[in-house]
Amino acid sequence: MEALKIKNILKDLDQTIAKELFLQAEYPWEVLGKIEDFILKTGPCLPKEEYEEVKEHVWVAKSARIAPTAYLGAPLIIGPDAEIRHCAFIRGKAIVGAGCVVGNSTELKNVILFNKVQVPHYNYVGDSILGYRSHMGAGSITSNVKSDKTLVTISAEGEKIKTGLKKMGAVLGDFVEVGCNSVLNPGTVIGAHTNVYPLSMVRGYVKDHSIYKKQGEVAAKLEN
Repeated sequence: MEALKIKNILKDLDQTIAKELFLQAEYPWEVLGKIEDFILKTGPCLPKEEYEEVKEHVWVAKSARIAPTAYLGAPLIIGPDAEIRHCAFIRGKAIVGAGCVVGNSTELKNVILFNKVQVPHYNYVGDSILGYRSHMGAGSITSNVKSDKTLVTISAEGEKIKTGLKKMGAVLGDFVEVGCNSVLNPGTVIGAHTNVYPLSMVRGYVKDHSIYKKQGEVAAKLEN
């Protein structure tokens, strides 16, 4: 389905160190199973004057700010000027882009955060991709496994798109804003420049430049 292709969801691939992964795929979720190998291949090649391998398979930019209480699991790349705050829990297989904020008690696993992404307060982001300057409000999470443990599908414009994945959280386009305490169910894809109301339960594809109020109530965003 055309609307779900990488070129229509993630508009600026220059805003991630993992650009080559997306250039080799058609749909964003195809990248999720390749994150670990990419980190292990890329990490040793990062410029030594800019990055430090702080422990095995964990590369951190020297300009990043890491709270002493944060947990950094391998493999992991943290980009320049990123901020990893108190009690952040990065379980591994994570790429945290330049200028990102990973906040207190936020948990990451098998994710790519494009540059300038903010997950600043009590977020869980697993098996997900967050586009440039996207932001998840306090307490908002991605749910990455269906309750019946079947493979994740994406509902989009009356179609069911098979991902072939047991674990997939969400894909957020560039400049997406997710309201506080929202749940993004497995297989959620949100187009660029879309706003999600607080306390929302989101499932399937949400068009770009939209305002998501609740299931079945999505308004087009008026341009200034």
